[in-house]
Amino acid sequence: MHHAAQLCQHIDEKRHFCYTINMKISTKGIYSVNILTDIASAPDKTWTVAELSMRNNISVKYLERIISQLVKSGILTSFRGANGGYVLSREPKDITLGEILEATEGRMQTVSCVSGARCDKMSMCKTSKVWLALDKAMNDFFLRTTLEDIERGNIDC
Repeated sequence: MHHAAQLCQHIDEKRHFCYTINMKISTKGIYSVNILTDIASAPDKTWTVAELSMRNNISVKYLERIISQLVKSGILTSFRGANGGYVLSREPKDITLGEILEATEGRMQTVSCVSGARCDKMSMCKTSKVWLALDKAMNDFFLRTTLEDIERGNIDC
């Protein structure tokens, strides 16, 4: 899943320069959202790895690694035994897309300088506010979009 933003700089009436920023969410991040959406769709059900693996066409081994990260981050709760499996730790309205992606992807950012990475040109950089604004818009979307919104299809595009 690629998210691309095209930015254009107009030099004059006849010339302009455009470039695209590509941000990629890995399959791990995509599968984590898909899996949690499945679980949110039936909140009274305890889901097994086998069920989630079949529904999402993911190998059990890969799915177990994803689920382990989601349990460790407090998004899922696991139950052992004959009736064991996984359930959401909280209501879908209380789990954000940002929390899900951070659990599997780490913090999402547009460019490294917005994370506080050292940049020798920062003091004279005229575009730093562009990257900060883009990073803020992306993270605002991740933090305001809940698992409930995703499951119900209530996404503002």
